[in-house]
Amino acid sequence: MAPPLAAEEQGIIERLVAQDDVRWWNKPNLRRLYLFLVPFCLFIESTSGFDSSMMNGMQALDYWKEYFGHPKGGQLGLLVACYNLGAITSIPFVALVSDHFGRRKSIIFGSIIMCIGAIMQGLSQNLAMFIFSRIFLGHGIVYAIIAGAALLGELGHPKERAFLGSMFNAFFGVGSVLGAGIVVRTLLIPNDWSWRLPSILQAIPSVIQIAFAYTVPESPRWLVSKDRSEEALEILIKYHAEGDASNELPHIELAEIRKALEIENDSRARGWGELFQTKGMRHRSLVAAALGLFVQYSGNNLISQYLVPILEMIGITDPHMQVRYNVGSEAWGFIAAITMAAITPRYPRRRMYLLCSSCLVVVYTAWTIAQARNRITGSKETGYVVLVFIFLYKPAYCIAYNALTYVYMVEMFPYYVRTKGLSWFQLFGRSAVMLGSFVNPIGLEDLDWKYLIIYVVWLCFEVVFIYFLFPETYGKTLEELTFLFESEKEARDVLAATTAKVTKDGGEMEVREIGDKRA
Repeated sequence: MAPPLAAEEQGIIERLVAQDDVRWWNKPNLRRLYLFLVPFCLFIESTSGFDSSMMNGMQALDYWKEYFGHPKGGQLGLLVACYNLGAITSIPFVALVSDHFGRRKSIIFGSIIMCIGAIMQGLSQNLAMFIFSRIFLGHGIVYAIIAGAALLGELGHPKERAFLGSMFNAFFGVGSVLGAGIVVRTLLIPNDWSWRLPSILQAIPSVIQIAFAYTVPESPRWLVSKDRSEEALEILIKYHAEGDASNELPHIELAEIRKALEIENDSRARGWGELFQTKGMRHRSLVAAALGLFVQYSGNNLISQYLVPILEMIGITDPHMQVRYNVGSEAWGFIAAITMAAITPRYPRRRMYLLCSSCLVVVYTAWTIAQARNRITGSKETGYVVLVFIFLYKPAYCIAYNALTYVYMVEMFPYYVRTKGLSWFQLFGRSAVMLGSFVNPIGLEDLDWKYLIIYVVWLCFEVVFIYFLFPETYGKTLEELTFLFESEKEARDVLAATTAKVTKDGGEMEVREIGDKRA
Protein backbone atom coordinates (compact mmCIF):
# COMPACT_ATOMS: atom_id res chain seq x y z
CA MET A 1 0.00 0.00 0.00
CA ALA A 2 1.98 2.97 -1.30
CA PRO A 3 1.24 6.57 -0.22
CA PRO A 4 -1.13 8.56 -2.50
CA LEU A 5 0.63 10.23 -5.42
CA ALA A 6 -0.40 12.71 -8.11
CA ALA A 7 -2.14 11.03 -11.05
CA GLU A 8 0.37 9.47 -13.44
CA GLU A 9 0.45 10.12 -17.15
CA GLN A 10 3.35 10.01 -19.58
CA GLY A 11 5.03 13.39 -20.01
CA ILE A 12 6.34 14.99 -23.17
CA ILE A 13 10.00 14.36 -22.33
CA GLU A 14 9.29 10.68 -21.63
CA ARG A 15 7.67 10.37 -25.08
CA LEU A 16 10.64 12.04 -26.75
CA VAL A 17 13.11 9.84 -24.89
CA ALA A 18 11.10 6.72 -25.81
CA GLN A 19 11.41 7.66 -29.50
CA ASP A 20 15.22 7.95 -29.22
CA ASP A 21 16.60 4.50 -30.08
CA VAL A 22 20.28 5.56 -30.40
CA ARG A 23 22.48 4.18 -27.60
CA TRP A 24 24.64 6.58 -25.61
CA TRP A 25 27.88 5.02 -26.84
CA ASN A 26 26.89 5.94 -30.39
CA LYS A 27 26.55 9.62 -29.41
CA PRO A 28 30.08 11.16 -29.39
CA ASN A 29 29.34 14.11 -27.09
CA LEU A 30 27.34 12.08 -24.58
CA ARG A 31 29.89 9.26 -24.67
CA ARG A 32 32.69 11.70 -23.84
CA LEU A 33 30.64 13.19 -20.99
CA TYR A 34 29.93 9.80 -19.40
CA LEU A 35 33.54 8.68 -19.72
CA PHE A 36 34.74 11.76 -17.82
CA LEU A 37 31.98 11.41 -15.23
CA VAL A 38 33.56 8.08 -14.21
CA PRO A 39 36.76 9.55 -12.68
CA PHE A 40 35.17 12.83 -11.58
CA CYS A 41 31.89 11.66 -10.01
CA LEU A 42 31.70 7.89 -9.78
CA PHE A 43 35.07 7.57 -8.02
CA ILE A 44 33.80 9.69 -5.11
CA GLU A 45 32.19 6.73 -3.34
CA SER A 46 35.43 4.78 -3.83
CA THR A 47 36.97 6.79 -0.97
CA SER A 48 34.37 5.45 1.48
CA GLY A 49 34.80 1.94 0.09
CA PHE A 50 38.57 2.20 0.51
CA ASP A 51 38.19 3.38 4.10
CA SER A 52 35.77 0.63 5.07
CA SER A 53 37.82 -2.28 3.69
CA MET A 54 41.12 -0.75 4.79
CA MET A 55 39.97 -0.45 8.41
CA ASN A 56 38.61 -3.98 8.19
CA GLY A 57 41.96 -5.29 6.94
CA MET A 58 44.03 -3.29 9.43
CA GLN A 59 42.49 -5.29 12.26
CA ALA A 60 44.59 -8.21 10.95
CA LEU A 61 47.84 -6.18 10.84
CA ASP A 62 50.11 -6.84 13.83
CA TYR A 63 52.04 -3.56 13.49
CA TRP A 64 48.80 -1.51 13.45
CA LYS A 65 47.45 -3.33 16.51
CA GLU A 66 50.73 -2.93 18.40
CA TYR A 67 51.10 0.77 17.48
CA PHE A 68 47.63 1.60 18.86
CA GLY A 69 47.65 -0.79 21.83
CA HIS A 70 45.56 -3.67 20.47
CA PRO A 71 42.23 -1.76 20.37
CA LYS A 72 39.07 -3.73 21.19
CA GLY A 73 35.44 -3.05 21.95
CA GLY A 74 34.66 0.67 22.36
CA GLN A 75 38.19 1.84 21.47
CA LEU A 76 38.15 -0.13 18.22
CA GLY A 77 34.69 1.27 17.54
CA LEU A 78 36.00 4.81 18.02
CA LEU A 79 38.86 4.28 15.54
CA VAL A 80 36.43 3.03 12.91
CA ALA A 81 33.59 5.48 13.70
CA CYS A 82 35.56 8.75 13.71
CA TYR A 83 35.50 8.85 9.86
CA ASN A 84 31.71 9.11 10.01
CA LEU A 85 31.86 11.54 12.93
CA GLY A 86 33.82 13.85 10.62
CA ALA A 87 31.19 13.36 7.92
CA ILE A 88 28.44 14.48 10.32
CA THR A 89 30.34 17.70 11.16
CA SER A 90 30.20 18.78 7.50
CA ILE A 91 26.44 18.33 7.00
CA PRO A 92 25.36 21.88 8.08
CA PHE A 93 27.72 23.41 5.48
CA VAL A 94 27.36 21.11 2.46
CA ALA A 95 24.19 22.67 1.02
CA LEU A 96 25.68 26.17 1.38
CA VAL A 97 28.82 25.24 -0.56
CA SER A 98 27.09 23.17 -3.26
CA ASP A 99 24.21 25.59 -3.89
CA HIS A 100 26.34 28.74 -3.76
CA PHE A 101 29.53 27.68 -5.55
CA GLY A 102 28.17 24.88 -7.74
CA ARG A 103 28.42 21.10 -7.84
CA ARG A 104 31.92 20.94 -9.37
CA LYS A 105 33.57 23.27 -6.86
CA SER A 106 31.94 21.43 -3.96
CA ILE A 107 33.46 18.15 -5.22
CA ILE A 108 36.89 19.79 -5.60
CA PHE A 109 36.66 21.31 -2.10
CA GLY A 110 35.77 17.97 -0.52
CA SER A 111 38.50 16.16 -2.48
CA ILE A 112 41.20 18.58 -1.29
CA ILE A 113 40.13 18.03 2.34
CA MET A 114 40.26 14.25 1.84
CA CYS A 115 43.76 14.39 0.34
CA ILE A 116 45.05 16.32 3.35
CA GLY A 117 43.26 13.96 5.76
CA ALA A 118 44.68 10.82 4.11
CA ILE A 119 48.26 12.15 4.31
CA MET A 120 47.78 13.11 7.98
CA GLN A 121 46.36 9.66 8.69
CA GLY A 122 49.36 7.90 7.17
CA LEU A 123 51.82 10.08 9.09
CA SER A 124 50.03 9.82 12.45
CA GLN A 125 52.37 9.78 15.45
CA ASN A 126 49.86 8.72 18.09
CA LEU A 127 46.24 7.65 18.61
CA ALA A 128 44.93 11.23 18.94
CA MET A 129 46.47 12.27 15.61
CA PHE A 130 45.09 9.16 13.88
CA ILE A 131 41.58 9.89 15.19
CA PHE A 132 41.77 13.60 14.26
CA SER A 133 43.02 12.84 10.74
CA ARG A 134 40.14 10.38 10.20
CA ILE A 135 37.64 12.99 11.40
CA PHE A 136 39.23 15.51 9.01
CA LEU A 137 39.12 12.97 6.16
CA GLY A 138 35.47 12.20 6.86
CA HIS A 139 34.60 15.90 6.91
CA GLY A 140 35.50 16.15 3.23
CA ILE A 141 33.64 13.13 1.87
CA VAL A 142 30.09 14.51 2.25
CA TYR A 143 30.82 17.66 0.18
CA ALA A 144 31.86 15.42 -2.69
CA ILE A 145 29.18 12.72 -2.30
CA ILE A 146 26.20 15.08 -2.20
CA ALA A 147 27.42 17.30 -5.04
CA GLY A 148 28.45 14.27 -7.11
CA ALA A 149 25.10 12.50 -6.72
CA ALA A 150 23.25 15.72 -7.60
CA LEU A 151 25.49 16.41 -10.62
CA LEU A 152 24.96 12.92 -12.06
CA GLY A 153 21.19 13.28 -11.78
CA GLU A 154 21.06 16.84 -13.08
CA LEU A 155 23.54 16.45 -15.95
CA GLY A 156 22.78 12.98 -17.31
CA HIS A 157 20.47 12.38 -20.27
CA PRO A 158 16.93 11.45 -19.11
CA LYS A 159 17.35 8.00 -20.65
CA GLU A 160 20.49 7.13 -18.61
CA ARG A 161 19.94 9.27 -15.49
CA ALA A 162 18.87 6.33 -13.30
CA PHE A 163 21.70 4.12 -14.57
CA LEU A 164 24.30 6.79 -13.74
CA GLY A 165 22.89 7.21 -10.24
CA SER A 166 22.92 3.47 -9.60
CA MET A 167 26.56 3.22 -10.70
CA PHE A 168 27.49 5.98 -8.23
CA ASN A 169 27.03 3.70 -5.21
CA ALA A 170 28.38 0.68 -7.10
CA PHE A 171 31.79 2.36 -7.29
CA PHE A 172 32.02 1.98 -3.51
CA GLY A 173 33.23 -1.49 -4.52
CA VAL A 174 36.14 -0.11 -6.56
CA GLY A 175 37.58 1.51 -3.45
CA SER A 176 36.80 -1.43 -1.19
CA VAL A 177 38.53 -3.94 -3.48
CA LEU A 178 41.48 -1.57 -3.88
CA GLY A 179 41.76 -1.00 -0.12
CA ALA A 180 41.47 -4.69 0.74
CA GLY A 181 43.98 -5.67 -1.98
CA ILE A 182 46.54 -3.11 -0.84
CA VAL A 183 46.33 -4.38 2.75
CA VAL A 184 46.98 -7.94 1.50
CA ARG A 185 50.28 -6.75 0.02
CA THR A 186 51.30 -4.38 2.85
CA LEU A 187 50.74 -7.20 5.36
CA LEU A 188 54.15 -8.44 4.18
CA ILE A 189 55.93 -5.16 5.12
CA PRO A 190 57.75 -5.83 8.43
CA ASN A 191 57.26 -2.38 9.97
CA ASP A 192 54.72 0.44 10.53
CA TRP A 193 54.49 1.18 6.81
CA SER A 194 52.26 -1.90 6.59
CA TRP A 195 49.44 0.41 7.82
CA ARG A 196 50.85 3.85 6.98
CA LEU A 197 51.07 3.16 3.23
CA PRO A 198 47.41 2.13 2.72
CA SER A 199 46.37 5.10 4.89
CA ILE A 200 48.13 7.54 2.53
CA LEU A 201 46.94 5.72 -0.59
CA GLN A 202 43.36 6.43 0.48
CA ALA A 203 43.89 9.81 -1.22
CA ILE A 204 44.00 8.17 -4.70
CA PRO A 205 40.29 8.63 -5.59
CA SER A 206 40.36 12.27 -4.46
CA VAL A 207 43.48 13.01 -6.53
CA ILE A 208 41.70 11.55 -9.56
CA GLN A 209 38.64 13.78 -8.96
CA ILE A 210 40.77 16.92 -8.77
CA ALA A 211 42.64 15.96 -11.95
CA PHE A 212 39.39 15.55 -13.96
CA ALA A 213 37.48 18.44 -12.38
CA TYR A 214 37.20 20.64 -15.46
CA THR A 215 36.53 17.92 -18.03
CA VAL A 216 32.86 17.92 -16.96
CA PRO A 217 30.38 20.84 -17.28
CA GLU A 218 28.39 22.34 -14.42
CA SER A 219 24.81 21.26 -13.64
CA PRO A 220 22.33 22.95 -16.04
CA ARG A 221 19.82 23.24 -13.19
CA TRP A 222 22.37 25.04 -11.02
CA LEU A 223 23.11 27.41 -13.91
CA VAL A 224 19.39 28.16 -14.40
CA SER A 225 19.04 28.84 -10.67
CA LYS A 226 21.81 31.45 -11.06
CA ASP A 227 20.10 33.11 -14.09
CA ARG A 228 22.56 31.58 -16.55
CA SER A 229 19.98 29.89 -18.77
CA GLU A 230 21.92 30.43 -21.99
CA GLU A 231 24.87 28.41 -20.67
CA ALA A 232 22.47 25.73 -19.45
CA LEU A 233 20.82 25.49 -22.87
CA GLU A 234 24.21 25.18 -24.60
CA ILE A 235 25.09 22.24 -22.31
CA LEU A 236 21.73 20.56 -22.89
CA ILE A 237 22.02 20.99 -26.67
CA LYS A 238 25.60 19.71 -26.75
CA TYR A 239 25.06 16.58 -24.65
CA HIS A 240 21.33 15.77 -24.89
CA ALA A 241 20.93 16.62 -28.58
CA GLU A 242 24.50 16.05 -29.85
CA GLY A 243 24.83 19.72 -30.79
CA ASP A 244 21.60 19.85 -32.83
CA ALA A 245 19.89 23.12 -31.83
CA SER A 246 16.77 22.20 -33.80
CA ASN A 247 16.13 19.17 -31.55
CA GLU A 248 13.20 20.00 -29.27
CA LEU A 249 14.33 17.89 -26.28
CA PRO A 250 16.82 20.40 -24.76
CA HIS A 251 14.37 23.29 -25.22
CA ILE A 252 11.57 21.41 -23.47
CA GLU A 253 13.99 20.35 -20.72
CA LEU A 254 15.02 23.98 -20.19
CA ALA A 255 11.37 25.12 -20.11
CA GLU A 256 10.55 22.45 -17.51
CA ILE A 257 13.59 23.39 -15.41
CA ARG A 258 12.70 27.10 -15.52
CA LYS A 259 9.05 26.58 -14.65
CA ALA A 260 9.72 24.01 -11.92
CA LEU A 261 12.30 26.29 -10.28
CA GLU A 262 9.92 29.25 -10.59
CA ILE A 263 7.00 27.42 -8.93
CA GLU A 264 9.25 25.90 -6.29
CA ASN A 265 11.00 29.19 -5.52
CA ASP A 266 7.75 31.16 -5.20
CA SER A 267 6.32 28.86 -2.54
CA ARG A 268 9.40 27.73 -0.64
CA ALA A 269 10.67 28.67 2.80
CA ARG A 270 14.36 29.40 3.21
CA GLY A 271 16.92 27.38 5.13
CA TRP A 272 16.51 23.92 6.65
CA GLY A 273 12.83 24.60 7.33
CA GLU A 274 12.19 23.73 3.66
CA LEU A 275 12.48 20.05 4.57
CA PHE A 276 9.31 20.28 6.70
CA GLN A 277 7.38 23.09 5.00
CA THR A 278 4.56 21.08 3.39
CA LYS A 279 2.93 17.69 3.82
CA GLY A 280 4.80 16.41 0.75
CA MET A 281 8.16 17.67 2.02
CA ARG A 282 7.59 16.14 5.46
CA HIS A 283 6.89 12.80 3.80
CA ARG A 284 10.07 13.11 1.73
CA SER A 285 12.11 13.93 4.84
CA LEU A 286 10.66 10.96 6.75
CA VAL A 287 11.49 8.55 3.91
CA ALA A 288 15.01 10.04 3.48
CA ALA A 289 15.75 9.69 7.22
CA ALA A 290 14.48 6.10 7.23
CA LEU A 291 16.44 5.21 4.10
CA GLY A 292 19.60 6.66 5.65
CA LEU A 293 19.14 4.26 8.58
CA PHE A 294 18.18 1.30 6.38
CA VAL A 295 21.13 1.68 4.01
CA GLN A 296 23.69 1.84 6.80
CA TYR A 297 22.14 -0.20 9.62
CA SER A 298 20.96 -3.36 7.90
CA GLY A 299 23.94 -5.42 9.04
CA ASN A 300 26.15 -4.40 6.12
CA ASN A 301 28.71 -2.61 8.30
CA LEU A 302 29.10 -5.73 10.38
CA ILE A 303 30.61 -7.32 7.26
CA SER A 304 32.45 -4.32 5.83
CA GLN A 305 34.03 -3.16 9.12
CA TYR A 306 34.17 -6.21 11.42
CA LEU A 307 34.65 -9.22 9.19
CA VAL A 308 37.89 -10.13 11.01
CA PRO A 309 36.19 -10.62 14.44
CA ILE A 310 33.43 -12.66 12.76
CA LEU A 311 36.02 -14.87 11.05
CA GLU A 312 37.77 -15.39 14.39
CA MET A 313 34.45 -16.42 15.95
CA ILE A 314 33.96 -19.18 13.35
CA GLY A 315 37.54 -20.45 13.70
CA ILE A 316 39.47 -18.61 10.94
CA THR A 317 42.33 -17.00 12.90
CA ASP A 318 45.22 -16.82 10.40
CA PRO A 319 45.77 -13.13 9.42
CA HIS A 320 46.73 -14.07 5.85
CA MET A 321 43.47 -15.98 5.40
CA GLN A 322 41.49 -13.18 7.04
CA VAL A 323 42.73 -10.47 4.64
CA ARG A 324 42.16 -12.80 1.69
CA TYR A 325 38.56 -13.40 2.75
CA ASN A 326 38.25 -9.63 3.06
CA VAL A 327 39.44 -9.16 -0.54
CA GLY A 328 37.15 -11.94 -1.75
CA SER A 329 34.15 -10.47 0.03
CA GLU A 330 34.75 -6.99 -1.38
CA ALA A 331 35.44 -8.24 -4.91
CA TRP A 332 32.26 -10.32 -4.87
CA GLY A 333 30.36 -7.29 -3.51
CA PHE A 334 31.67 -5.14 -6.36
CA ILE A 335 30.57 -7.68 -8.98
CA ALA A 336 27.12 -7.87 -7.35
CA ALA A 337 26.86 -4.06 -7.18
CA ILE A 338 27.76 -3.52 -10.84
CA THR A 339 25.37 -6.27 -11.94
CA MET A 340 22.45 -4.95 -9.90
CA ALA A 341 23.20 -1.36 -10.94
CA ALA A 342 22.77 -2.41 -14.56
CA ILE A 343 19.48 -4.23 -13.90
CA THR A 344 17.38 -2.74 -11.10
CA PRO A 345 17.01 0.88 -12.39
CA ARG A 346 14.80 -0.58 -15.15
CA TYR A 347 12.14 -1.52 -12.58
CA PRO A 348 9.88 0.45 -10.19
CA ARG A 349 11.82 1.69 -7.16
CA ARG A 350 9.38 0.71 -4.41
CA ARG A 351 9.11 -2.85 -5.75
CA MET A 352 12.89 -3.22 -5.75
CA TYR A 353 13.20 -1.89 -2.19
CA LEU A 354 10.61 -4.42 -1.02
CA LEU A 355 12.44 -7.24 -2.78
CA CYS A 356 15.79 -6.13 -1.34
CA SER A 357 14.62 -5.87 2.29
CA SER A 358 12.72 -9.17 2.08
CA CYS A 359 15.79 -10.98 0.75
CA LEU A 360 17.90 -9.50 3.54
CA VAL A 361 15.47 -10.83 6.17
CA VAL A 362 15.82 -14.34 4.73
CA VAL A 363 19.63 -14.20 4.42
CA TYR A 364 20.20 -12.69 7.88
CA THR A 365 17.88 -15.18 9.55
CA ALA A 366 19.74 -18.09 7.92
CA TRP A 367 23.11 -16.52 8.84
CA THR A 368 22.01 -16.16 12.48
CA ILE A 369 20.94 -19.83 12.65
CA ALA A 370 24.22 -21.00 11.06
CA GLN A 371 26.36 -18.89 13.40
CA ALA A 372 24.40 -20.13 16.41
CA ARG A 373 25.02 -23.74 15.40
CA ASN A 374 28.71 -22.99 14.84
CA ARG A 375 29.16 -21.43 18.29
CA ILE A 376 27.25 -24.27 19.96
CA THR A 377 28.86 -27.20 18.12
CA GLY A 378 32.17 -25.66 17.00
CA SER A 379 32.03 -27.57 13.68
CA LYS A 380 33.96 -26.28 10.65
CA GLU A 381 31.04 -27.10 8.35
CA THR A 382 28.72 -24.60 10.04
CA GLY A 383 31.53 -22.01 9.87
CA TYR A 384 31.64 -22.38 6.10
CA VAL A 385 27.82 -22.09 5.99
CA VAL A 386 28.19 -18.73 7.77
CA LEU A 387 30.62 -17.64 5.04
CA VAL A 388 28.12 -18.68 2.36
CA PHE A 389 25.41 -16.45 3.83
CA ILE A 390 27.85 -13.56 4.29
CA PHE A 391 28.58 -13.77 0.57
CA LEU A 392 24.85 -14.16 -0.28
CA TYR A 393 24.19 -10.98 1.70
CA LYS A 394 26.03 -8.89 -0.90
CA PRO A 395 23.71 -9.37 -3.93
CA ALA A 396 20.62 -9.16 -1.68
CA TYR A 397 21.79 -5.79 -0.33
CA CYS A 398 22.75 -4.48 -3.76
CA ILE A 399 19.28 -5.01 -5.27
CA ALA A 400 18.17 -1.62 -3.98
CA TYR A 401 20.13 -0.31 -0.99
CA ASN A 402 23.27 -0.06 -3.14
CA ALA A 403 21.87 0.31 -6.65
CA LEU A 404 18.96 2.71 -6.16
CA THR A 405 19.62 4.82 -3.08
CA TYR A 406 21.12 7.93 -4.72
CA VAL A 407 18.82 7.56 -7.73
CA TYR A 408 15.85 7.56 -5.37
CA MET A 409 17.09 10.47 -3.25
CA VAL A 410 17.79 12.69 -6.28
CA GLU A 411 14.35 11.82 -7.68
CA MET A 412 12.62 12.41 -4.36
CA PHE A 413 13.79 15.96 -3.61
CA PRO A 414 13.08 19.09 -5.73
CA TYR A 415 16.05 21.15 -6.94
CA TYR A 416 16.15 23.93 -4.32
CA VAL A 417 16.04 21.44 -1.45
CA ARG A 418 17.97 18.60 -3.13
CA THR A 419 21.31 19.15 -1.42
CA LYS A 420 19.56 19.71 1.92
CA GLY A 421 17.58 16.51 1.37
CA LEU A 422 20.73 14.57 0.54
CA SER A 423 22.41 16.12 3.61
CA TRP A 424 19.45 15.04 5.74
CA PHE A 425 19.79 11.51 4.34
CA GLN A 426 23.54 11.59 5.04
CA LEU A 427 22.95 12.76 8.62
CA PHE A 428 20.92 9.66 9.44
CA GLY A 429 23.13 7.37 7.36
CA ARG A 430 26.39 8.56 8.93
CA SER A 431 24.84 8.50 12.41
CA ALA A 432 23.78 4.90 11.81
CA VAL A 433 27.30 3.95 10.67
CA MET A 434 28.83 5.69 13.68
CA LEU A 435 26.41 3.93 16.04
CA GLY A 436 27.11 0.59 14.39
CA SER A 437 30.86 1.19 14.50
CA PHE A 438 30.68 1.68 18.28
CA VAL A 439 28.06 -0.94 19.08
CA ASN A 440 29.00 -3.80 16.70
CA PRO A 441 32.32 -4.82 18.34
CA ILE A 442 30.74 -4.56 21.80
CA GLY A 443 27.69 -6.58 20.71
CA LEU A 444 29.81 -9.29 19.10
CA GLU A 445 32.01 -9.51 22.18
CA ASP A 446 29.21 -9.55 24.78
CA LEU A 447 26.25 -11.22 22.99
CA ASP A 448 28.08 -13.38 20.46
CA TRP A 449 25.67 -14.80 17.82
CA LYS A 450 22.60 -13.49 19.67
CA TYR A 451 23.59 -9.98 18.56
CA LEU A 452 22.55 -10.88 15.00
CA ILE A 453 18.92 -11.30 16.13
CA ILE A 454 18.71 -7.52 16.60
CA TYR A 455 19.39 -7.03 12.88
CA VAL A 456 16.80 -9.67 11.92
CA VAL A 457 14.09 -7.81 13.88
CA TRP A 458 15.18 -4.45 12.41
CA LEU A 459 15.09 -5.82 8.86
CA CYS A 460 11.49 -7.01 9.40
CA PHE A 461 10.59 -3.45 10.43
CA GLU A 462 12.21 -2.15 7.22
CA VAL A 463 9.93 -4.33 5.07
CA VAL A 464 6.81 -2.94 6.80
CA PHE A 465 7.99 0.68 6.59
CA ILE A 466 8.83 0.44 2.89
CA TYR A 467 5.49 -1.19 2.08
CA PHE A 468 3.41 1.56 3.69
CA LEU A 469 5.46 4.73 3.22
CA PHE A 470 7.84 4.57 0.21
CA PRO A 471 6.41 6.46 -2.81
CA GLU A 472 7.04 5.37 -6.41
CA THR A 473 9.25 7.70 -8.48
CA TYR A 474 9.95 5.52 -11.52
CA GLY A 475 9.47 6.86 -15.06
CA LYS A 476 9.30 10.63 -14.45
CA THR A 477 11.62 13.58 -15.06
CA LEU A 478 13.19 15.38 -12.10
CA GLU A 479 10.94 18.39 -12.75
CA GLU A 480 7.77 16.26 -12.74
CA LEU A 481 8.93 14.64 -9.49
CA THR A 482 9.14 18.10 -7.93
CA PHE A 483 5.36 17.70 -7.53
CA LEU A 484 5.21 14.01 -6.66
CA PHE A 485 2.48 13.76 -4.06
CA GLU A 486 -1.27 14.18 -4.39
CA SER A 487 -1.14 17.42 -2.39
CA GLU A 488 1.18 18.87 -5.10
CA LYS A 489 -0.99 17.91 -8.09
CA GLU A 490 -2.03 21.49 -8.93
CA ALA A 491 1.57 22.64 -9.41
CA ARG A 492 2.31 19.54 -11.49
CA ASP A 493 -0.59 20.40 -13.82
CA VAL A 494 0.87 23.89 -14.30
CA LEU A 495 4.25 22.37 -15.20
CA ALA A 496 2.63 19.99 -17.72
CA ALA A 497 0.77 22.89 -19.34
CA THR A 498 4.03 24.84 -19.65
CA THR A 499 5.88 22.03 -21.43
CA ALA A 500 2.90 21.42 -23.70
CA LYS A 501 2.93 25.12 -24.67
CA VAL A 502 6.66 25.01 -25.43
CA THR A 503 6.08 21.98 -27.66
CA LYS A 504 3.31 23.77 -29.51
CA ASP A 505 4.94 27.14 -30.16
CA GLY A 506 7.66 28.15 -27.66
CA GLY A 507 10.22 25.61 -28.84
CA GLU A 508 10.08 26.89 -32.43
CA MET A 509 10.74 30.45 -31.25
CA GLU A 510 13.86 29.37 -29.30
CA VAL A 511 15.17 27.40 -32.27
CA ARG A 512 14.86 30.40 -34.56
CA GLU A 513 16.78 32.52 -32.04
CA ILE A 514 19.66 30.03 -31.92
CA GLY A 515 19.53 29.26 -35.61
CA ASP A 516 21.54 26.33 -36.94
CA LYS A 517 24.29 26.72 -34.35
CA ARG A 518 25.84 23.37 -33.33
CA ALA A 519 27.36 23.14 -29.86
